[in-house]
Amino acid sequence: MDLNLFQLITRFSGHNRPVDLLMIFVSNRIRYVYILITALLLFKNRRNKRIAIETGSSVFISLVIQFFIKIFYYRPRPFKKRRVGILIPSKNDSSFPSKHTILAFAASTTLLMFHRKLGILMTWLSALTGFSRIWVGHHYPSDIIGSALIGSLASFVTRIISYRIFGDKPGIR
Repeated sequence: MDLNLFQLITRFSGHNRPVDLLMIFVSNRIRYVYILITALLLFKNRRNKRIAIETGSSVFISLVIQFFIKIFYYRPRPFKKRRVGILIPSKNDSSFPSKHTILAFAASTTLLMFHRKLGILMTWLSALTGFSRIWVGHHYPSDIIGSALIGSLASFVTRIISYRIFGDKPGIR
């Protein structure tokens, strides 16, 4: 099923230049939106500064998890195992997990816990990021789903740790 869904998505890749350019942009550049939003939160007020720090912490935890998974588990990228066109160059490292997707979901899930509207927007951008990674031929759908779960889980773990340390439970706005 994973391969079938991958082939269904990539069948449309490379046939519509505006969509391809959008997917390439999302795949390569959307992470800067997360960085900008986190930086803006850092300079607002004390509550938002804590949210920015928690977002950065969940992203860091996600990076550590991703690093260790890549050390112990290798899954060839789709373009290495099959004749699949890729829209942009890629590393030849493991397909699972997708670093772009893990980081996007770690940040968006943390933001979702504090700012509902902003979090929902960022979660949609995270999903689009994951989809774009399939579209450009770098990951299988299961890589994206697993990465989304890991990033979200890292965010929840960070929230629990923060709650234990600071003892507060900020409400969603």
